Amino acid sequence: MNPALTASRANFASMTFFVLFLCSSLAITWWAARRTKTSDDFFAAGSSISPLQNGVALAGDFVAAAGFLGISGLVSLVGFDGLIYAIGGVIGWPVMLFLFGEPLRNLGKYSFGDVLAYRLNAPRIRIVTGITTLGITICYLVMQMVGAGDLVHLLFGIDYGVAIWVIGGFMLVYVIFGGMLATTWVQIIKAVLMSMAAVTMTYLALRQFDLSPIKLFAVAASTNGAAVLSPGKLISNPLDAISVSLALALGVASLPHVLMRFFTVPDGRAARRSLVYATTIISIFLMLTFILGFAAMQLVGKAAISGMDRGGNMAIPLLAEKLGGQSFLGFICAVSFATILAVVSGLLITGATTVSHDLFDAVLKRGSASQEQIMFVARSATVTLALIAIVLGLVLRGQNVAFLVGLATSVAAAANFPAIFLAIYWRRYTATGAIWGMLVGLFASLVFIYFSPTIQVDVFKHASAAIPLRNPAIVCVPLSFVVSIAASLLSQKRNDPRRYEQIEQRILLGATES
Repeated sequence: MNPALTASRANFASMTFFVLFLCSSLAITWWAARRTKTSDDFFAAGSSISPLQNGVALAGDFVAAAGFLGISGLVSLVGFDGLIYAIGGVIGWPVMLFLFGEPLRNLGKYSFGDVLAYRLNAPRIRIVTGITTLGITICYLVMQMVGAGDLVHLLFGIDYGVAIWVIGGFMLVYVIFGGMLATTWVQIIKAVLMSMAAVTMTYLALRQFDLSPIKLFAVAASTNGAAVLSPGKLISNPLDAISVSLALALGVASLPHVLMRFFTVPDGRAARRSLVYATTIISIFLMLTFILGFAAMQLVGKAAISGMDRGGNMAIPLLAEKLGGQSFLGFICAVSFATILAVVSGLLITGATTVSHDLFDAVLKRGSASQEQIMFVARSATVTLALIAIVLGLVLRGQNVAFLVGLATSVAAAANFPAIFLAIYWRRYTATGAIWGMLVGLFASLVFIYFSPTIQVDVFKHASAAIPLRNPAIVCVPLSFVVSIAASLLSQKRNDPRRYEQIEQRILLGATES
């Protein structure tokens, strides 16, 4: 690596931006901590978030490391193929809007486990949803940690390992003291700032090309070869392309920390409106990141981008430095870092909810745990998950964060999507079908990923991999559906038709009961 590229980019202005954003985030956490008294406040912000606020926060969940750093980084290195991650991610939000948003809010209280436990009248299902939720949450946590570690390393020249531990400390403060309310408001502020930053960067970049994206693409093609405007450089296997698209479209609609946001609004109608706002913001934002990826390819250069980080995650910060100097770089890095902190905070809350509410209270204590016990377990789980994310973030340094998103969403698509879809729309779905389908989807995905080139070649540096597919969704999602349906049909226990009629009414109209 070029020594010049490893030097700290920090100056007084950039450090001021960084410290200002962190202090404002901690101030929000302090404000929220004074209003977070019960488990309802901690897990779901007391269901007091408005549709617009929740929509912006949902958008903030997606436009952090994945959208802003990862997708633009892929585009800057390989060109057109990076767009598949943007399009796949966008498609997931309308899927969620039309299929899941309102029914999930009407069926659940805090978590995905609440939905299945009520729908299938089987408390034991929470154990399985707990396993799948924790697996997916950890996968997504690692991706965010890699992006944040690269940012701090770039801006301050701090060792990547030290940066990861610093990030872990800040995210623990957000979650343990502020809960979902603090996380939501930090997400809202940072999503607004990041959107403003993306618009500003796009304008400054296109000024170099007469404000014409077409001219930018043409210049990039003439400099880097026409192949950058054609598919096949990143994903040459058509099955891999389909699999990645399937994973993103269905996985985004099934991510636990995204599903959990449906319970922060007052009712199902508010959940649906949240998704309209989120889909609009994300669609516009990802179009901008595609343009910025090509701008970074042309103005910064592939060599400089891959020299700083082989996964391309630092393309946007390097482009910011090129366009606006070190002060603008500091602003972009600070906003990106703080947004990532908010995302990992939401992920930690999701994991903590699963452990304390679904597993400890509902399963172990059978609903008799006190508020103090639930909060103690939630905060203990937060610390444990943070330590796991830190260790894995150190191991997977250098992987592109959008690529890691593809793997996390493939696990979510196989483990959660069939369960959610069948629970809402198939009356013959049973607890046995849910358990077998979710476990097969989860473990099949993990096995496929482990034996894929992603781990065997990229991480372990083996010459080849036993499974050629880089993303397993094309196999594991249909497998989970087949197992779920077969196990439901073969199970001895049948659903009461009258109960499903009540559930349908609740899906459509909601209910006052928790």
